[in-house]
Amino acid sequence: MNHSQLFIDSLIHPKKLAAYRLLPIGKVIQYTFLLITIVTVFSFGRFTAGMSVNTFDMTSINGLTEYIEGIKWLLYPVTFIMLFVFTTMLIFGQIALYALAGLFILKVMKRRGEYRHIWRTTTFAMTWAILISMLSDYLPINSTIISVFSLLLTVTLLTIAFTKYPKQPIAK
Repeated sequence: MNHSQLFIDSLIHPKKLAAYRLLPIGKVIQYTFLLITIVTVFSFGRFTAGMSVNTFDMTSINGLTEYIEGIKWLLYPVTFIMLFVFTTMLIFGQIALYALAGLFILKVMKRRGEYRHIWRTTTFAMTWAILISMLSDYLPINSTIISVFSLLLTVTLLTIAFTKYPKQPIAK
C-alpha cells in the first residue's frame, strides 16, 4: 500500500483505519515522518517568509541586522533541523497520548486490541488534526478552539475505527 492511498483513506474512510493496525510498523513510521516533513516544510516556509532584515528597526539594532545578514546561510539550515526535531517530538508525543486514551476507550467499548495496534490506528486518525493545526493560522478562529476541535476529531475518528476492532470474548 502506498502512502498516498494511506493519506486519502485517513481523510475519507475512518473505518479503514482499524484495518491499518495490521500494517508493518515500518510503513506506519514512514507515513508519520511524511506528515512530519510536510508540517516542517510548511512551518519553515512561513519562517522564511516572515524572516527578513527589513522587519527590524534599522536605527536601534543596526549591528544585529549586519550579524544576521552574515550568518543567514547558517540560520536557515539550523532552523529547519530544529523545526524537524521539535515537530517530530511533538507529533510522536501526541500519538502516544492519544493511543493511551484510545486504550481506555477500547476497554470501555469492550474491544480487543493492544497498545501497538492502537498506536498505529492513532497515527492515521491524527491526519485531519495535523492538517487543521497546520492551517490554523489562516483560519479566523481562536487557536484554543482549533486545538479542542482537533482533539475531539481525533478521538471521534479513533472511536469510529474501534468499532471495527474485534469484540472481547464473553467470559463464562
